[in-house]
Amino acid sequence: MAGAALLVVAGCSLPDVGGGGTAVPVRDFDVENLTFAVITHASAGDEFWDRVQSGAMQAGYDYGVTVQWASDNDPGGQSLLINQAVAAGVDGIVVSIANPDGLSTAVQQAVAAGIPVVSINSGLDEWADLGAITHVGQSETLAGQAAGAELARLGATNGICVIHEAGNIGLQQRCSAAAAAMGGTMTNLQVDAGNPAAVASTISARLQTDPTIDAVLALQGAVGVQAAAAAQAAGSNAVVATFDLSTNVLHDVLDGNIAFAIDQQPYVQGFLGITALYLRAINGNEIGGGQPIYSGPALVTATNAEAILRYAEQGTR
Repeated sequence: MAGAALLVVAGCSLPDVGGGGTAVPVRDFDVENLTFAVITHASAGDEFWDRVQSGAMQAGYDYGVTVQWASDNDPGGQSLLINQAVAAGVDGIVVSIANPDGLSTAVQQAVAAGIPVVSINSGLDEWADLGAITHVGQSETLAGQAAGAELARLGATNGICVIHEAGNIGLQQRCSAAAAAMGGTMTNLQVDAGNPAAVASTISARLQTDPTIDAVLALQGAVGVQAAAAAQAAGSNAVVATFDLSTNVLHDVLDGNIAFAIDQQPYVQGFLGITALYLRAINGNEIGGGQPIYSGPALVTATNAEAILRYAEQGTR
């Protein structure tokens, strides 16, 4: 299948951690027979999704269960992966719902088949209606507001918001919220994240065409790095900010090329997605209390970037 990727981590026995009392399981179960599928809209080589995957796989290792990772950035392909997981009889599905219209049928069919579903990253407004047990991620509106407020504090009045995935409503929500919080003018700019050179040239051209632009807000770490390079190439003094972290983003923050980053902690999304399914399977827990579980936003600036860098270097931030 074009665009699809699959990774499996086999379960292992949990260690005896000791303690002052004897734990009594709610029921007998063979933890090594638990299999959870994580099915996202990730594109190959995206550092953000590498961190989500790391969190999910670490949870699988910690809990001694099998985690299957699959991705397809086409809604039809992602739906097919969900259907295949249902047919395989997995014990739970973690899914990103970037395109609700394209995924709703597949998600609802999984729920109807008795398979618990947790949404992560995208799907904050849809997870409950689709029958998922909870959502782990950030509010795109709150995250956008945080970015816009920080840009306003830095004096920005005329910005561009760089959208790197067509059809992702969460990115549209970020830009809208950022524009409202910043005030002034913010215009969306569509780019193709799969073509880094074109991303940089498109941003640079826009900055050269309109020298009054004083802010560039990227919605992905790699695009943020490209935006910083584009601003330098264009000779622009525009403030560059981004969503999501990487070692390159953090180095640019420390060097002053990127003013700040909004971190939604993708490792947490993968780890807690599996955790929610695991606790439900072994103990009947429903976490979140009927509300989403927020993994962000967290503001990263030059004041705290150094402390976070070592975690980014190990692939967990």
